[in-house]
Amino acid sequence: MAAADGGPGVAVPVELRRERHMVCVEYPGVVRDVSKVLQTLGGEEGVSRIYADPTKRLELYFRPKDPYCHPVCANRFSTSSLLLRIKRKTRRQRGAPGPEAHPKVTFDIESLGIVSTVYKFQGMSDFQYLAVHTEAGGRHMSMYSKVLMLKPEKESFFHQELPLYIPPPIFSRLDTPVDYSYRPETQHREGYNNPSVSGENLIGLSRARRPHNAIFVNFEGDEAPEQPLEAAAQTWRKVCTNPVDHKVEEDLRKLFEIRPIWSRNAVKANISVHPDKLKVLLPFMAYYMITGPWRSLWIRFGYDPRKHPEAKIYQVLDFRIRCGMKYGYAPSDMPVKAKRSTYNYSLPITVKKTTSQLVTMRDLKQGLGASASARKLASNKYKLKDSVYIFREGALPPYRQMFYQFCDLNVDELQKIIHRNDGAESLCTERDGWCLPKTSDDLRDVMSVMIRHTIRSERPALFSSPAKADGGKEQLTCESGEEEEDEEEEEEEEEEEEDFKPSDGSENEMETEILDYV
Repeated sequence: MAAADGGPGVAVPVELRRERHMVCVEYPGVVRDVSKVLQTLGGEEGVSRIYADPTKRLELYFRPKDPYCHPVCANRFSTSSLLLRIKRKTRRQRGAPGPEAHPKVTFDIESLGIVSTVYKFQGMSDFQYLAVHTEAGGRHMSMYSKVLMLKPEKESFFHQELPLYIPPPIFSRLDTPVDYSYRPETQHREGYNNPSVSGENLIGLSRARRPHNAIFVNFEGDEAPEQPLEAAAQTWRKVCTNPVDHKVEEDLRKLFEIRPIWSRNAVKANISVHPDKLKVLLPFMAYYMITGPWRSLWIRFGYDPRKHPEAKIYQVLDFRIRCGMKYGYAPSDMPVKAKRSTYNYSLPITVKKTTSQLVTMRDLKQGLGASASARKLASNKYKLKDSVYIFREGALPPYRQMFYQFCDLNVDELQKIIHRNDGAESLCTERDGWCLPKTSDDLRDVMSVMIRHTIRSERPALFSSPAKADGGKEQLTCESGEEEEDEEEEEEEEEEEEDFKPSDGSENEMETEILDYV
């Protein structure tokens, strides 16, 4: 602690307490009771939890006891500040006349610590949704005692007549005002008439999609094209401007010489090419099958798999990892997470900070005269792992839903199922192609057993309980073909429920890929 006289321009030495690091919260209100302020911030435990995670924003609930209270969020900033305690002491001189009595003012200054982090509430308060019902006469009735169960209640509590109260699950995603740049109204010449638009296109994207001139072929009726559209060739010639692009074109041509049918993921696992350029290159080299056993695949121009029985090894298998209690594990217990999730929603309580990438002289030198290893890394920049299109025993797929080609199922037992009718192919159907009926179902059953064994070896705790173990044993027995009569009936009922719908194809990935070329 340091003391100083109240003269102007006086420097006061203060001893810093570097061992005490403090956090500052700029509270948007008048603080009269610190304990109540901490309650609105979640208590000391809540503030400590938020401080431990730099990506979280501090939440302030003005009504902490109201579960429907919508918070105000504070942003986290780094700072270099001091927290000082200053006491002003005034001592009057006794015996001196009134006008001549000048009080002596001193200041006691004490450093309490260093502030390295500060939380600032910079956003606007969002709407608040109260559990209140407005009656016919305009009287407001609180519903908290009727919708909140604060103690164990009898069955009548759940059957009482109440007005409908459904709070919104999510409020605004942004709490700071932003400038929305509206596009200026398009000015047309005199006599211009807007083109007629069909009802299905009234709601769409903000801009028209860039056409990539791909040729789509249905399994029924359409003939296999011999060459690409002229527009597709011209588009690729415009994009192909450097030796790297010419090499990519040559590599893709060699892939289609090795085998005439490829999936886009398989191409991306064998060639390092920018995704935007691949969108232009594929329509120049192959056509796209929409339905049938080769749906979602790219086929070399001039090759029609419906006329070649040996093309059955290139058929597609839509495989989805089975999960549920009957298989011994819940969806949340699976080692393979879903690619998309409804709960993966960006809320304003989380900040995704992007780390700045510093450019060094070494990076510049590598850009001017890159070494062989650096060029090799750059050449594999866009390459995917082969697990995105190849299935191996003992390895889990990267996603819960996968599109495999039969030739990429690297398991002898699976290949035996595919080649059961070699030399006896007589008819190519939309569901099974050149294979025997239910071939895809048999492949899925065997693959599911293999994946189950892999999950059991990686996470044995999921199968440790007797109930799960018995269920797993029953499922393994059922899938291996040693079922009893009642299990056979149950399996037949499941097959009837999952009837094949011609021309539906697979959604998700295929639909996304088609939209790229519309």
